[in-house]
Amino acid sequence: MIQIENTYFELGKSSVKNCLIICDRGAMDASAYICKDKWERLMAANNWNAIELRDNRYNQIIHMVSAANGAEDFYSVEEHACRSEDVALAQELDYKSAAAWVGHPYFDVIDNSTDFETKMNRMIECVCQKLGIDTGDRLLRTSRKLKYLVSSLPLDSCFPEFQDFEVVHHYLQSAGPKVQARLRKRGQQGHWTYIHTIRRPHVHSQSVEVKTQLNHRDYMNLLAQSDDAHFTIYKKRRCFLVNNQYFQLDIYKEPSHPRCKGLMLLETYSSLDGDCLRNCLPKFLDIVEEVTGNPNYSMFNLSLKEDWSKSRKFCFSLHDTKDDAVVTNGCAKIINGKA
Repeated sequence: MIQIENTYFELGKSSVKNCLIICDRGAMDASAYICKDKWERLMAANNWNAIELRDNRYNQIIHMVSAANGAEDFYSVEEHACRSEDVALAQELDYKSAAAWVGHPYFDVIDNSTDFETKMNRMIECVCQKLGIDTGDRLLRTSRKLKYLVSSLPLDSCFPEFQDFEVVHHYLQSAGPKVQARLRKRGQQGHWTYIHTIRRPHVHSQSVEVKTQLNHRDYMNLLAQSDDAHFTIYKKRRCFLVNNQYFQLDIYKEPSHPRCKGLMLLETYSSLDGDCLRNCLPKFLDIVEEVTGNPNYSMFNLSLKEDWSKSRKFCFSLHDTKDDAVVTNGCAKIINGKA
């Protein structure tokens, strides 16, 4: 699988036009079909690590939830030469496949809460949004980013299978007062991914966010442009799945401004609302309130060294909303994960 992918990746590099490579399944999927010990031996024998194989190899992961999980009436093994699992086994393998990708920085789960055509449109929309392609009114745009304040951290045993990451954010000097530029370093056990993000003011009712993946050298070069008006943000990010919903829990760490002490923020994307939305949230977390769009919980504002009441840098308008257009990397080859 890796050799075949590498061949296409090299072909993509040689293309004179923009090239999108879609991999049906990705390297981490294999871990769902063999025991943990055998997978770890395979990783060690090939000198692989999860950061390179899961996070750096693919720019986006889209997990299409099996019909066996939420649309059982449409699941069938008839006339499927390669499908032999009954519903229960299909559900188990579907969960294991999704869990293998938990922790990827751009992981989208497309469930069976809608009909099949709308499910496909939701998947296409996810890809278009990451690439910065304007879909206009051709696709239904209902999913939005949600943020919740969490009061306390339960024991690890209360969580489903999860991945923890160390995350470091540096805000950089920017081209204008309404432009935000930052660096993110994210990793496990000494292995890292690096992202450069630029957020610009609202244009035609959208705020534009440009993300570029970096190597370590470029990251270190940009680090010299750090803005002294901001603290470096240190977080532990816990990623997990609950009922096919992907969550990230950011746990702020020292050193930081006292306003960040004990702060925990839960993030997810959802098209649900009302009771349906509340019922899908993790029951084992003590969620205080929704703070989506509240500038007091913007990472930009949280990192400011100045007191908010005295600061002219406090930002009211640039916050996370469902209308953010995300452009992933401006170069010719964009390697996309499992579709």
